[in-house]
Amino acid sequence: MNVPNLLSLFRLALVPVFSVVFFSPLPNTRCWAAGIYALAFLTDIADGWIARHFHQITRLGRILDPLADKLMTFAVILCIAAAGIIPLWAVLLFFVKEAIMGLGALSMYHKVADVIPSNWLGKLSTGVFFVVCAALVLLPNIPRHYATALITAALALTIAAFFSYLYQYFKIIGRH
Repeated sequence: MNVPNLLSLFRLALVPVFSVVFFSPLPNTRCWAAGIYALAFLTDIADGWIARHFHQITRLGRILDPLADKLMTFAVILCIAAAGIIPLWAVLLFFVKEAIMGLGALSMYHKVADVIPSNWLGKLSTGVFFVVCAALVLLPNIPRHYATALITAALALTIAAFFSYLYQYFKIIGRH
């Protein structure tokens, strides 16, 4: 088990912590929840940098890293929807897209024993989604139409990344 994989496991452990803190009745819990989310985001950046810089990229890491990212993001978007900040359709769209990507990753892993590495559009969409969701966690009283516009823009970027990965998937599967 290398450092990048341990950081991914740490991010996985932060998922329930974020959810519990987000709904805690204690003061400043939204700030703490945003801090936990920021910590998860920073460890995502760190594990990717360490894995590439020190040549510690593993097949396990290429599965754990996106899994940790998606579970944390799903927990955050689910919490802000449950709090009434964004509409439920945003959660459903995100879930459907991630489920399709997860099934595609399993299919690819079964067929070629690997998954598609992240690309610049996927990284950009992850970063934008983080900023939007962190803002919505910190600003729960933002007018609903602004919150909906922000999450819609972030989702549009993740859908664009989805189509980028879908193109790569068919290209790789076509070669095998």
